[in-house]
Amino acid sequence: MKRIVVLISGNGSNLQAIIDACKLKKINGAIAAVFSNKPDAFGLERAREAEIPAHALTASQFADRAAFDRELMLEIDAYAPDLVVLAGYMRILSPEFVGHYAGRLINIHPSLLPKYPGLNTHRQVLENGDEVHGTSVHFVTEELDGGPVILQASVPVFEGDEEDDITARVQNQEHAIYPLVVSWFMDGRLEMRENSAWLDGSKLPPQGHAADE
Repeated sequence: MKRIVVLISGNGSNLQAIIDACKLKKINGAIAAVFSNKPDAFGLERAREAEIPAHALTASQFADRAAFDRELMLEIDAYAPDLVVLAGYMRILSPEFVGHYAGRLINIHPSLLPKYPGLNTHRQVLENGDEVHGTSVHFVTEELDGGPVILQASVPVFEGDEEDDITARVQNQEHAIYPLVVSWFMDGRLEMRENSAWLDGSKLPPQGHAADE
């Protein structure tokens, strides 16, 4: 059974989507552990309810980011994961961490990358009057939200929308596409090569897999 470790900082709704997909055997693997940099993150409670080991490390315990990430790597590696999944993990990762898990570290970001890397994506969409928004699953590299895109999902932006409306619409898509990408990786269909995402032996375009092909 292949093993997944999930990193979270908050509510953990994408974590829940992956837990549910594993239970339904839509993912050929199991979540071995969940880690958070916030001890009060509700996602840790989701893990405990699913009888998954749940751990918290706080930045105040460590001298610097490098020391934090070294300890996190040690604790993750104790579970020997095939894949490390960032699901709303809000710490910037050190180059050492990213390099250690290169090719088996993925993230989901609430925008159609490369548009709007970083924070406050929904607010930027509203401020710029965009008619289309979305979410992207990508491999993680040292460039913030800059790794090769695997799969994107678009959502419409309607007149009168507020951030909460867009957040709900985007998360609905995230809960569908993130478990799907995890399943591709677990089935050996997905890999990162030459700084690109490859699915079923074919190099994906910059926007990732086109679901309607």
